[in-house]
Amino acid sequence: MTLLQLGIGIVNDLVDAPRDAGRKPGKPIPAGLVPIGPARALAVGCFAAGLGLAALIAPIVGLLAVVVIAIGLAYDLRLKGTAWSWLPFAVGIPILPVFGWVGATGAPHPAFLVLVPVAVVAGAALAIGNALVDVERDRAVGASSIAIALGEDRAAWLAAALFATVLVAALVSAWAGGRQAGELAAMAVLGGAPVVAALLVRTADSGGRERAWQVEAVGLAGLAIVWMSGLGGTLI
Repeated sequence: MTLLQLGIGIVNDLVDAPRDAGRKPGKPIPAGLVPIGPARALAVGCFAAGLGLAALIAPIVGLLAVVVIAIGLAYDLRLKGTAWSWLPFAVGIPILPVFGWVGATGAPHPAFLVLVPVAVVAGAALAIGNALVDVERDRAVGASSIAIALGEDRAAWLAAALFATVLVAALVSAWAGGRQAGELAAMAVLGGAPVVAALLVRTADSGGRERAWQVEAVGLAGLAIVWMSGLGGTLI
């Protein structure tokens, strides 16, 4: 999965290179640190290696790897820069825990009946946060996004509401599954961080919005790790 995500990220940087030129000097391709040809070759290599490793685990994991690549490329090549840019996040984020769990155990867990729908909400929230990071650049090049379609203030409020929904669902399901107070507290802190970050975006500059999105992504990842680490044989 790491290799697949690296490949998707490289293609994303390749697509963005013309728009990033002069606007994001820290990016390696517009900065001239990485030529386009080697970047393309590296993306292909990451996809091939990731698919190969996934197929060695099980056919279903290999198939999920193909789906992951398809979703990532749909975002990079078609939906990025449109009001539908949130959709690949909403569809792709739920595949991550399924990929890992099925790869490790060979079968999905009953808790995914809760986890997958919540992950769809989390993916949409992350997409809005990501769109807010690039809102100035997108406007400058005439591109659209969910943040531009909604307006920055409404987009930030919507992201915060979606993150809060994820947090409440995670806490309620974990509590119903008999999780310990320490685990619930950790989930509250990790899941609450994206809510706060999304609210702070409303008054942040472009650098602040990027840092907020990083907090949102790391917070959700931490929440998911704590949530899934205690699944064991429970149903929730």
